[in-house]
Amino acid sequence: MKIQLLTILAILCFLSCDSSKKVANKSTTAAPKIGVQTYSFRNYFPKNLVATLDRVQKMGIEEVELFMGKVPPEEMKKLCDARGLKIPSTMVSFDMLRDNPQEAVALSKMLETEYISCAWIPHEVGSFSFEDAKKAVIVFNTAGKILKENGIKFTYHPHGYEFQPHKDGVLLDYIFAETKPEYVYFEMDTYWITFGGGDPVAWLNKHPNRWKLIHLKDMKKGTQKDLTGQSNVNNNVPLGTGE
Repeated sequence: MKIQLLTILAILCFLSCDSSKKVANKSTTAAPKIGVQTYSFRNYFPKNLVATLDRVQKMGIEEVELFMGKVPPEEMKKLCDARGLKIPSTMVSFDMLRDNPQEAVALSKMLETEYISCAWIPHEVGSFSFEDAKKAVIVFNTAGKILKENGIKFTYHPHGYEFQPHKDGVLLDYIFAETKPEYVYFEMDTYWITFGGGDPVAWLNKHPNRWKLIHLKDMKKGTQKDLTGQSNVNNNVPLGTGE
């Protein structure tokens, strides 16, 4: 029922790849935990935060990944706790990781998250360069080390622009190769990987131990793809109805 609800509402979801574990003496796997990214409710939170969280709870969702807006994180944590909503992951900015990774540590500790994720590397839109990727690798390795020392996993959420050609592959290959596996994991977004020209399944299989979280989003058929990492939100459609 959870999956049906998420499909009907075209919700942006995430699941922990760690949560799918083999059952002893069985070939089947345990069902992964399904949650919701709060960005999915961006049109509703500003109107009535409490009512929206109540609705999330009534849908049977038990986990949320926070996309921090104007609501103080302390208030969001209190509201989620009151509804039994766990917060396994939250998004932070590249600038925070670069300038003050301890702030990300403090945020994670306060929200009791297992993961801290970053979804955008600052760059000129449409012109993500090798220098941009190189800069990100340094920041991710440094911040990831600090986060790990504090018991937190760091994930980078590619946005499609990383598919700029580089040597025999693309810049996302470079980011995977140069970030340290013990400090940097990844959070896949099926929409943005596809938007940049990648195949989500192929990339999952290419780096099976690096992907820890995944956003499940479908794409309107015929959507024009490019390397900007930007697309009309109306191109997001219910799971199973797009391409």
